Amino acid sequence: MLTTILTGIAIMQEGLDSSSRDAGRPAAATSPAPSANSSPAPTAQAPVAPGPPAKSAAPAPAPPASPAAPAAAPAAAAAPAAAPAGAVAVPVAAPIPSPTVTAPPPMPPSPPLLIEIASIGVQAKLVRVGLTDKGWIDAPTDKERNLAAWYDGSSTPGAEGTSVIVGHVDVPTGPAVFYDLATVRKGAVIRVPREDGSTAVFTVYAVQVFGKKDFPAERVYGGTGVPELRIVTVGGSYDKQNGYTGNLVTFARLSAVE
Repeated sequence: MLTTILTGIAIMQEGLDSSSRDAGRPAAATSPAPSANSSPAPTAQAPVAPGPPAKSAAPAPAPPASPAAPAAAPAAAAAPAAAPAGAVAVPVAAPIPSPTVTAPPPMPPSPPLLIEIASIGVQAKLVRVGLTDKGWIDAPTDKERNLAAWYDGSSTPGAEGTSVIVGHVDVPTGPAVFYDLATVRKGAVIRVPREDGSTAVFTVYAVQVFGKKDFPAERVYGGTGVPELRIVTVGGSYDKQNGYTGNLVTFARLSAVE
């Protein structure tokens, strides 16, 4: 069983065609049905997001402490500093709603082949991506609009743990696989056919946007004790210099096995 991911994903937009945004995006069309006759193959692309941190060595035991000097009386607490003029408070993300579905027992591990989200017309092939030599998660190619990627350092969909699927909102040729992901609502069904012939069925229980600079890795990717799925793409506002300001995360829990 693959270990739970302990760090967040912040989708980067390298290689995206800015003209598709400036001229206005065309309406997203229903994705064509891909073939599911082979297992996903690794692909090498520009990195998408930070990967899990390397395990560090255990710290050396601290030396014995010297006898402590008598404690001084506590100083009076300083008054809080005034906020600079014109400062804007950073909003705190709303609590993630609790799932209302009861998950079936975890499925045996098996790589995913497709992702299907009927409510937004998505039926896309999944490729497998890993980490770059700098510890970032690779992206699916931006040469194909109807393509997403399973991060193979996460659990396979339906198995114990949290599985992670990433993809683009747009690519140089226009809207991409997760262009309409923000319109997915609680209760939507996500199906993930797998290599062993089974299909993991998930029910969405939350969709939220988080800022890139304070992406809550543990909150998003921490284990819940049951099989779950996270779909991560970009979100928030966009500008040419800095790209997207945040990440859109879909939270879903295993609700059936087919």
